[in-house]
Amino acid sequence: MTQGAGQGPAMRTETLRDFRVPVTEPAPYGVSEGFGSEPPVYGSYPAYYNGGTAPGITAPVPVMSHEPEPDDPEGYTPTQRDLPVIGRGAVGGPGDTVQIHYVPQETAPDGPGPLYVVGDVHGYLDELVTELGAQGLIDTERRWSAGNARLWFLGDFTDRGPDGIGVIDLVMRLSAEAAAAGGYCKALMGNHELLLIGAKRFGDTPVASGAGTATFQAAWLLNGGQRTDMERLQDVHLQWMSRLDAAVLEEDHLLLHSDTTAYLDYGDSIEDVNDTIHELLNRNDADITWDLFRKFTKRFAFRDEDTGPQAVRELLGTYGGSRVVHGHSPIPYLLGEVGTEDGDSARGPEAVDGPHVYAEGLAIAMDGGVTMAGKLLVVQLPLGN
Repeated sequence: MTQGAGQGPAMRTETLRDFRVPVTEPAPYGVSEGFGSEPPVYGSYPAYYNGGTAPGITAPVPVMSHEPEPDDPEGYTPTQRDLPVIGRGAVGGPGDTVQIHYVPQETAPDGPGPLYVVGDVHGYLDELVTELGAQGLIDTERRWSAGNARLWFLGDFTDRGPDGIGVIDLVMRLSAEAAAAGGYCKALMGNHELLLIGAKRFGDTPVASGAGTATFQAAWLLNGGQRTDMERLQDVHLQWMSRLDAAVLEEDHLLLHSDTTAYLDYGDSIEDVNDTIHELLNRNDADITWDLFRKFTKRFAFRDEDTGPQAVRELLGTYGGSRVVHGHSPIPYLLGEVGTEDGDSARGPEAVDGPHVYAEGLAIAMDGGVTMAGKLLVVQLPLGN
């Protein structure tokens, strides 16, 4: 893994975490009820989000917590120890405004350029910069250098890692630079975008949940929300996130964030799905937004050898394409390979070095597990044989 210049390695510990819902009733998943200055405590996978416990994980998972170190930066609550913190200027000062300094490139050739996709980033800006550079998409100054190439991010830009707002700022700037060069850089909405939007808009407003009464603010903290991201979150970031599409068809690839069939609840075409989700978000209703968030945290719909391929075919038959490309579920979870803190797993997340093709070749998983010592994936489509 990469790390910031002048910093030691970013040591990450196994989290075994999925989305947890804070409740006012007795917490059934080992979730702590306090959300003040103390960091959250994590428990096992709620079955009603996952459709079951992840392979290789027995419930309940031992409760883990992060005890604050004396030198923890104020406002930063890491989900793993010793993550590098990427500094930025004060709010409203240099470093908090998306600045576009575009140097015109040579005229792009006719026709579309190569197509790339990026898995879940979760605030790991340094890793993202390294992988984009390795693919020739950006230069050493982090500026678009790929001409008419096409780049799609599959969502989940923030939470768990140290610089989610920095990731969003980079993607927003690259979108403008790529367009000026004849290509494009675009993004899909992930469940963490819905979570952050909800936390900002609704805060501690109670919402009905399958596990009792919950709030977006508490759920965001429990799922790796970084207070420094919230402090730096601006209206331009919220507007950008709320306008992201949920699905797109690119060169016979159906690009989605989540490995779920919940998209079918929102329309019979990609246009209908995107329009419906935008309209629901524009209602500014806490319960409606929570339902969107809840549905798009579902996962593993394509994993079962018997039912998975049919689930993919149902999506492809409705929206088009010959393969689904998704993020959301880390490849180590899909494979039942879960690393440990001391690295003694025979096939742990550190073994992930590329996408996972499964469901009879109909699905491509792109979340390499960067939050658990895996790899942030940036790959060109179609995949080579």
